[in-house]
Amino acid sequence: MQIELPSHLFTFPEVPLPTVWRVRQIERTPALSQEQIEHRTREALETLLASRSLPRRASVAVGVGSRGIANLALIVRTVVGVLKAHGYCPFIVPAMGSHGGATAQGQTEVLLSYGITPENVGAEIKATMEVSPIGELTEEAEGYKGFPVVCDRNALQADAILLINRIKPHTDFTGPIESGIAKMLAIGLGKQQGAERIHHYGAAGLRDLMPHVARYMAAHLPVLGGIALIENSLGHTSEIHPLPSHVIGRAPEQALLEKSRKLMPHLPFSSLDLLLVDEMGKNISGSCMDTHVIGRAVMPSIPESEWDGPNIRLIAVFDLTDASHGNAAAFGLADMITERLAKKIDFVASYINMRTSGEGGTQRARLPLILPTPEDCVRTGIATCGRGDRTKVRLARIRNTADLQNLEISQALLEEARRNPDLEVAQEGHPLDLSRPLPAGR
Repeated sequence: MQIELPSHLFTFPEVPLPTVWRVRQIERTPALSQEQIEHRTREALETLLASRSLPRRASVAVGVGSRGIANLALIVRTVVGVLKAHGYCPFIVPAMGSHGGATAQGQTEVLLSYGITPENVGAEIKATMEVSPIGELTEEAEGYKGFPVVCDRNALQADAILLINRIKPHTDFTGPIESGIAKMLAIGLGKQQGAERIHHYGAAGLRDLMPHVARYMAAHLPVLGGIALIENSLGHTSEIHPLPSHVIGRAPEQALLEKSRKLMPHLPFSSLDLLLVDEMGKNISGSCMDTHVIGRAVMPSIPESEWDGPNIRLIAVFDLTDASHGNAAAFGLADMITERLAKKIDFVASYINMRTSGEGGTQRARLPLILPTPEDCVRTGIATCGRGDRTKVRLARIRNTADLQNLEISQALLEEARRNPDLEVAQEGHPLDLSRPLPAGR
């Protein structure tokens, strides 16, 4: 995207950059060590294998998605190793709907960027966007009888299907089943065609229809089950559970979602005038910024008043992660972005993703204000956030919405932060320096 902006447009050079204080959030939910992750992954998979008899040399399609899940390569490698030790023949399938530009090559590249390579995990990647029909929903799916269900063609040709995914709240809706094994089965393995059909029903339809599709697929396909992951608020692996096929999209998965909901990353402030975000990306959230963290859903069928999260007047985002491969879906959640970010946007990949997302994609495709530099975003945000006294602007800076351990805050938030027992606040402030991102906490 070629952008030429005169430097005087919508910039406020007279506004000084603020002094900020470094803040660290304290995580009280322990993370698993690498050894524990391997051990619990093996335990979970052995539990699933014990419930299903597979012939020797059975092929197993291992579904892996497009999110930046902690320790994903390690978990996939462990799964492949266990399957091989049992004499099975595992291979990797991208289970990510329309992500990766809705092409087999694009989805393979997404996996490669997460370290999911044949050499690293010990199994080949079989990627296709082709799907085959497997049936239609029945009367049990109230209001959706006759809905056509499809599945990734490579997965259909396997003797068994195993899914690996994180359980977490969805960024478009709230319901008993949100992001997790069921969604990966119904939408991830449905590829673009299946994902788009489900999203046609909007957020409410997605909430109600997706679990029906997942349960149908689990009942009519050789689904072994899922390795369900839960992360703590800093994005570290904290729990690993087996989810047998007969409980996918049902109460046990719902219980894991409720666990995850309590551990989700969150900002330690209920209201902000200006939030600075160093980076957004598809590896961070399906909407590039977690809507629960920023308190913005922008879904016509979901009133903003019903969405959890803080009240933030303005959001400025500085960069797009390389792992997004140009997909900046939902960039309209931001109020301001930099030229650097705008030039990284692949509008084809982004619009394909947003088209598939339906109502949310349309609403979130609105172009934010594009400013030359991060500093211009900060000055513009301070000048236009509605605070007449600029010394009272409630400003916070984060690395991204999945990594909230390290923050920077303005003086207006300082006393509130010091009263919070879950925050460690630096004694001295320093001038805001946007030349490099905040240090990673995960």
